[in-house]
Amino acid sequence: MHHAALTIDPAFRIGEVDPRLYSSFVEHLGRCVYTGIYEPGHPSADEHGFRRDVAELVRRLGVPVLRYPGGNFVSGYNWEDGIGPRAERPRRLDLAWRSIESNEVGVDEFVGWCRRVGSEPMMAVNLGTRGVDAARSLLEYTNHPSGTYWSDLRRKHGSPDPYGIKLWCLGNEMDGPWQTGFTTAREYGRLAAQTAQAMRQVDPSIELVACGSSGSGMPTFGTWEATMLAETYDLVDYVSLHSYYQEHDGDRDSFLASAVDLDRFIESVVATCDHVRAAGKHRKRINLSVDEWNVWYQSRFVGQERLDWAEAPRLIEDTYSVVDAVVVGDLLISLLRHADRVKVGCLAQLVNVIAPIRSEPGGPAWVQPTYHPFALTSRHGRGTVLRVEPTGPVQETARHGEVPTLTATAVRDDESGAVTLFAVNRDQREPLALDVDLRACGDLVGGEVTGEHVVLHDDADPEATNSAEAPERVTPSRLGGVTVDGGRASLVLPPLSWNMIRLTTG
Repeated sequence: MHHAALTIDPAFRIGEVDPRLYSSFVEHLGRCVYTGIYEPGHPSADEHGFRRDVAELVRRLGVPVLRYPGGNFVSGYNWEDGIGPRAERPRRLDLAWRSIESNEVGVDEFVGWCRRVGSEPMMAVNLGTRGVDAARSLLEYTNHPSGTYWSDLRRKHGSPDPYGIKLWCLGNEMDGPWQTGFTTAREYGRLAAQTAQAMRQVDPSIELVACGSSGSGMPTFGTWEATMLAETYDLVDYVSLHSYYQEHDGDRDSFLASAVDLDRFIESVVATCDHVRAAGKHRKRINLSVDEWNVWYQSRFVGQERLDWAEAPRLIEDTYSVVDAVVVGDLLISLLRHADRVKVGCLAQLVNVIAPIRSEPGGPAWVQPTYHPFALTSRHGRGTVLRVEPTGPVQETARHGEVPTLTATAVRDDESGAVTLFAVNRDQREPLALDVDLRACGDLVGGEVTGEHVVLHDDADPEATNSAEAPERVTPSRLGGVTVDGGRASLVLPPLSWNMIRLTTG
């Protein structure tokens, strides 16, 4: 058995958790929208045509913000196609995913559904085939009270009150050759700056996310962010990061250490933002929006160019295992460990497409193993992130070099004093004995402490999954209470496991 130790001290603060760290993403891609969240003929459909069974799972997941409508889709999207009477809406070719878009669901329907499930919309504007005029018009439609063409059109369509959407994305992955209207950093920076300026003239209260490079492996990465921010720094609030992970060639040790790569990615973008701040003598700091992240087996996707034109086809419907769920839990730990600069995080996507929730047309909805660490972290990871620096074993990986076997972070509820420790044992074979020093946490020393240890792990089959036939094959289990003696807690983390340890005063 491995041994490790860490100290939890309320004085070692990283930053407050922005609840938007636990957000997700709805794109018009595959069956995310149609037969995902929306299916008028389904037995559970509400009066608006949205599935109640899916909506309930979304509520339980706990996603404060939902990014919409893309993704690659937005770079060829005319938002006006999705408003007004449904019978009059045009059917369009979506070039991003070679799909036929019916436009049955548009901005009005999505915003209404979003708020019924307890979330706020994060709207993306098209800077691929469109630009300043379309963006400012959409903002006027959604946020201006009345008395203008677009705001009165919203009222005519049944929404007398403005939507008040506060978070906006200036395009999507604009350095990606797969993106409709992809461009250079300088050209994008100028267009993003012009669009941001016009949008702030319509509504000065909004927050804006500028496109970072499409990924840390892109040849444009680093120079793209620096060049783009030189044009936009004082007009935007966040830079976007997109990052996906999968197991390659049976190298599970490297896959389990994927969060090491996300750490480096985040820290590199932070360094670039701060360099531009210093060079430009700017006062404010730019924060980060990791608005696409997940496990995605991209090697299994045939590629857009090989797809046949279809309406709401089955695309990128990855089935996730216990291993994938442990990685997702570890990626969440990485986001929390950077809570001082990462303020928005969107698990991509919400339903069916590389998603924690699956559904069948006319049939059931269920959750994948990845749902559980996300839902539990969203529920209990609220408050102040505390810096923990575990000491313990390390292991060698082919992709990331030497990595710690244990990865962990802690979040303290400043009102109750409760502390939640999130931890992953990356070792596939050996359990890990963990000593937690809580002596600095006065509320948890000397009094009656209630401890709960929840684990996601499978001794028999780490590749176990959930399905429509077995929707609860993989669920978290409770390992019993946690004893705190003399300000210390002793735990055992199973091999290849995600763990949540919650400590409260009784």
